[in-house]
Amino acid sequence: MERHAMIVAGFGFRTGVSLASLRDALDRAGGADGVTHLATLAAKVGGLEPLACALDLPIVALAPDALRGVPTPTRSDRVEEMFGTGSIAEAAALVAAGPGARLRGPRAVSADGWATVALAEGSG
Repeated sequence: MERHAMIVAGFGFRTGVSLASLRDALDRAGGADGVTHLATLAAKVGGLEPLACALDLPIVALAPDALRGVPTPTRSDRVEEMFGTGSIAEAAALVAAGPGARLRGPRAVSADGWATVALAEGSG
């Protein structure tokens, strides 16, 4: 049986983010076509649920420790200090997509700056 690739959209966002901001960031990252899962920190799942419902996609909820030490092409000093990785969006996408996953590109930021998204491909 052929195993299909998993394409994960990893999200980082501010509390109170709008659905429009999440959609905008996803569009800037390359869009929802082919995306199989959304991922973010477990504490932020509630903010991502409106988009998950709109796209009919599952959310992978990650513990902060799962992101610690994950190398990312984008680096935020604040995020690095709090979570031990340079980008929540990039690290969440990589971890959720599984071992050997690769990013399609660096994270994209919504026009209002409230949400970031990175897309990763892996085998789950």
